[in-house]
Amino acid sequence: MIAAAVIFPPMNRIGIAASIIFFVTPDLCAAQEEATLALAVPAANGDAVPAYVLEVPESVSDVLIADTKTGTLHRFGRTASGITKIDQRYMSIGENGVGKKRAWDRKTPLGVYFITEQLDTSNLDDKYGVAAYTLDYPNAWDRYNQRSGNGIWLHGVDQNGSKRPPRDTDGCLALPNDELLSLADTLKPLVTPVIVARELVWATPDELENIRIEFRIALEMWRQSLEDGDLLTYLSLYSDKFRHRGMDKEAWASYRLAVFDARDLESVDLEDVLLIADPEEPGLYLSRFTQEFVTGSGTVTIMKRLYWQRREDSFWKIVAEDSG
Repeated sequence: MIAAAVIFPPMNRIGIAASIIFFVTPDLCAAQEEATLALAVPAANGDAVPAYVLEVPESVSDVLIADTKTGTLHRFGRTASGITKIDQRYMSIGENGVGKKRAWDRKTPLGVYFITEQLDTSNLDDKYGVAAYTLDYPNAWDRYNQRSGNGIWLHGVDQNGSKRPPRDTDGCLALPNDELLSLADTLKPLVTPVIVARELVWATPDELENIRIEFRIALEMWRQSLEDGDLLTYLSLYSDKFRHRGMDKEAWASYRLAVFDARDLESVDLEDVLLIADPEEPGLYLSRFTQEFVTGSGTVTIMKRLYWQRREDSFWKIVAEDSG
């Protein structure tokens, strides 16, 4: 395979050091072309789009964005023309507002979450209404920041009660029962993202497209270094502040070195790539995807989440990750 040398100028685009040469195979060039063509944030007639949604795969039909300032849950759909707003509905949030940090603070967490399962509410308190869906709080970024607590749900309201006030939950998002039921077909466990923001921020497609292409190139560098067994490049994409399950960057590097030494890896593919900007932490981005390892003994498929920080000099570094 013929490799092409690509030089990124100092402090430009993504990179490992101030100036570095990457030897890029045609696979990376193809990935860059794919990143340019993939469906991302373009909206009909060049309208403004949510500033958080960079790229949505075909497997994700709907994205929910909770505007906690106005008490509104917005639903956006993936269409042929891009990301389009479908509808919105009233919601209640935590009694003490937003910014959850610990258990029982009665605050709603801010960040990017995913529905994990639908609960049977027949054996739950009436306040949860006709349906309840658990969210994956605390996620890897919450744990990185030592946030505690659990039991953050998207649920209904007491069928015998009146409309709930804007701040009236233990930290969950509560919707009128009829509104929650209307979303039932679109709330898919382990698929549907729920972005919880202080308020919905908009951006132009062009603003987000530049960031998305940078993000895609960084992600492809990660994938290719893993496939090639290039430990130096792989580890250079991880921040010095990276932590994972009690390991700091140094311990993580030692662990990955052992994994690379024992590897029997033929290829690595990333499918169903979702790219989201965090609504609360400036410069933080999430890539979620299905990762397929092909080894000499078979194929292994896992769901992977990488949390990246994009610095002002456009360098991208992984600060946290999770799988499963």
